[in-house]
Amino acid sequence: MNNRNRGKNTGDDTLFGAEKQIDKLKLAVHDMNYLLSRDYAERASSELVGNRYKLKTRQIQALRGASASEKQIQNRKLKQIEASDLKDKIIYLDGFNILILLESLLSQAYIFRGLDGCYRDLSGVHGTYKRVNQTQKSIELVSQFFQKTKLQKLVWIFDKPVSNSGRIKQIILEFAQENNLNWEVDLQFNPDKFLAENAEIIASSDAWILDHCKKWFNVIDYLIQEEKLSVNLIKMF
Repeated sequence: MNNRNRGKNTGDDTLFGAEKQIDKLKLAVHDMNYLLSRDYAERASSELVGNRYKLKTRQIQALRGASASEKQIQNRKLKQIEASDLKDKIIYLDGFNILILLESLLSQAYIFRGLDGCYRDLSGVHGTYKRVNQTQKSIELVSQFFQKTKLQKLVWIFDKPVSNSGRIKQIILEFAQENNLNWEVDLQFNPDKFLAENAEIIASSDAWILDHCKKWFNVIDYLIQEEKLSVNLIKMF
């Protein structure tokens, strides 16, 4: 076991720990929603709003993750399904998205709840995935979700070009075999496109996937409620 966590960055408590900063971010999200709903581009909107509220880079990152237009929010809500709809179904998981989000959450990093009800963090894969102390627990949480909702099958989809994607595939398959879980792990060159086009039900908090998928399930919200997870949560509205 290594000693890596996916926790807070130095300075995150200053950016997200004070009520004054959160109030500022909530106003910024409100402004972003206004601009996006009027078809302003996301990058231009976030720069405009970021300048107005004097936001730092990581605050702008959180702002972008939490924001959506009214049309996007409605569209995503219409496609969202409940836990009771999952019995005997197959779900496709946006692998790195869900895994890293759970690792961050378990590391007590700041997690942001956006206008669409999805949770997002400030971590990411930059060409390489590194296993952390919370990886095993994250996989176990997905297993609890799988068993409690009585899914027929769960398919993890990972980015093939990301270094170590083959290694995490092996770890998950070994775990599934040991625990007799009907899981598959697939490596795709373009996982976003694959999930949007080929999966009936997906689990992801990626905005583009949510906008283009057929149906989706909010697995992070489910796990927070069901497993009563301790979350360093910031509601951005």
